[in-house]
Amino acid sequence: MPLVPLRPVLDATVKYGYAQGAFNVNAVAQAEAVITVHEMFRSPAILQGADLANAFMGGRVDFQSGTLEDKKKGARNIAEAVKKCAQNSPIPVVLHLDHGKNFDSCVAAIEGGYTSVMIDGSSLPFDENVEITREVVKYAHARGVSVEGELGVLAGVEDHVFAANSTYTNPLSAIEFFKKTGVDALAISYGTMHGASKGKDVKLRKEIPIAIKECMNHEGIQGVLVSHGSSTVPQYIVSEINALGGDIKNAYGISKEELKAAIPCGIGKINVDTDIRLAVTRNFRELFRDHPELKDDPKVGGIWKLLDEKRDAFDPRAFLAPIMDTVMYGTGDEGTVALITDAMRRGVKEAVGTLIVEFGSYGKAPLVEMASLEEMAARYAKEGV
Repeated sequence: MPLVPLRPVLDATVKYGYAQGAFNVNAVAQAEAVITVHEMFRSPAILQGADLANAFMGGRVDFQSGTLEDKKKGARNIAEAVKKCAQNSPIPVVLHLDHGKNFDSCVAAIEGGYTSVMIDGSSLPFDENVEITREVVKYAHARGVSVEGELGVLAGVEDHVFAANSTYTNPLSAIEFFKKTGVDALAISYGTMHGASKGKDVKLRKEIPIAIKECMNHEGIQGVLVSHGSSTVPQYIVSEINALGGDIKNAYGISKEELKAAIPCGIGKINVDTDIRLAVTRNFRELFRDHPELKDDPKVGGIWKLLDEKRDAFDPRAFLAPIMDTVMYGTGDEGTVALITDAMRRGVKEAVGTLIVEFGSYGKAPLVEMASLEEMAARYAKEGV
């Protein structure tokens, strides 16, 4: 089926009391794997491309320096791949921009084919955050595209997103933000953290989403709260990477128990990226251990060289430069290159499948009340947002 906006998928989480995992992808093979594993569990699917992931998918290996043109190209590439996978899929699939840097980045994603965008104005003063978010909402809703905002600051680093300390979301400010912007979803700061080093035994401040949802219900505000920086960082995978020559230190995530306990408190969308990165990197290292002849292969030997040089890295983008055409377009996925993409797909399915079950979205695909972009545009216009 065609890609759908985020709003109907999140509305189902509110109605039926579960959370929807949202998973970041940085290659055609990863997108294919995320959709496949959601189909297996009959779950709706939210695929996310971060702002700089679009630059990477536009061919910039140094994606931190990606230009707007790179992001436009990458948005088209990832959207084309996701649309192709979703067109014959029995489940609703959303393509969502994660951490849109500015208005132009959101427009680039929408024009490229994204059906949902996040505008991250969390580092701005409240009024400026409201202003830019409202601007994105006006543009996106007219096209049926859903919008996520962010209020409060998460510590840690992920792509261009960095902060030294957390600033927890003020529930009263969250209500004001919803009213003034008309966003469909709001990412809040309540104890999660970007990156793989979140600290041991993190306890989430669940009273924050509880307070926000209570106020939303009292005020008749529709919307879903989002948990960013929510990777669980499976310790068994970290240990396996290090046993295979990696050097990952101080990597701890949010426990699945804490995340699951936050769902009835009002969290309906949970973002995960690091778990996938770790599982894919572990599989790459295992592949070269089990097939040492690949280290000298003309097509994929360069991947091993980068793995060996960057022992503390676990973002697959750090290793994939030798096969960028396959990453961007899915072309050349054969021979030894297919061994790499197979390792990638298996890692994605391992990380994602576990969380589909834990967050409770399995079997929920038929419960989503579907709406096309055109139908959502009409609905937004009727709602006046």
